[in-house]
Amino acid sequence: MSFDIIGTGAYVPERVVTNDELSQIVETNDEWITKRVGVKRRHVSENETAAQMGAEAARRALADAGIGADELDLIIAASVSSETVAPSVACMIQNYLGVSCTAFDINAACSAFLFLLETAAGFFARGTVKKVLVVGAERMSRVIDWHDRSTCVIFGDGAGAAVLSSGDGYTDSLIRVSGGDTVIKIPQLIGNSPFYKGEQESPYVHMNGQETFRFAVNSMAADIPELLSRNGLTADDIALIIPHQANIRIIRFAAEKMGIGEDRFFVNIGEYGNTSSASVPIALDEARRSGRIKKGDLVVLSAFGGGLSSAACLIKM
Repeated sequence: MSFDIIGTGAYVPERVVTNDELSQIVETNDEWITKRVGVKRRHVSENETAAQMGAEAARRALADAGIGADELDLIIAASVSSETVAPSVACMIQNYLGVSCTAFDINAACSAFLFLLETAAGFFARGTVKKVLVVGAERMSRVIDWHDRSTCVIFGDGAGAAVLSSGDGYTDSLIRVSGGDTVIKIPQLIGNSPFYKGEQESPYVHMNGQETFRFAVNSMAADIPELLSRNGLTADDIALIIPHQANIRIIRFAAEKMGIGEDRFFVNIGEYGNTSSASVPIALDEARRSGRIKKGDLVVLSAFGGGLSSAACLIKM
């Protein structure tokens, strides 16, 4: 027993920051950002927390699924940009929804939504849940250095959610982790302990762009073919591939390396930028609502990010 995705929802803040506006903050321009990253606009929170955005995405997913929040048995959320270490994003979403089910977070950076799905699958396999809410919610504008053009042009804020119900739609998955902080990291404040002798790093996204690009392309080009091969499938059997929206060139290079046409990949980075753990569920919701995928379609989700981590899964919608 695994699960079916019975509802999806997404939320992004109203405030939009264009490339032209960003060029007034750092030395950059629309042409450079569009060519190098693929982002035209990003949505940025002015007064909403990651958990508040996650709760709104959750409400939309619940409405799409046609169920009430009181039917949920479990909430699992992910965020690398939450305003609090505790309570967790999942606990605050539970609070905003006014329910009392179990709730906890998982941290796997940009790959996290797929880790949420895999974790939920374990609860379904044990038969301990019937309805589960999974949410990726990020206020990345809080953890980027707005004077660093190598990172501030990439990211945006938002949340995506899915409601899962007992079924057999979650077909297969793979997860890889290679622990280390030399490529991507977001340091926390070290505090004011008089005993700690370590140095404080700036508490913003630190990213080696070239190594990140290489890891992302190689991860997608390895994970997706392996997932298809072990299920006796080819790319022609898949209705759509929904990748993490990190950089348009990553998607293009990976597609070329796999010999899969770019038209088979769902892309919305131009509107939202990289929203980390919210990226895949926002894209999944948009793909469903725009008619790019329909009931019965086979869909591949693929993600990569800090950890270093990568994941892919095969889902029958």
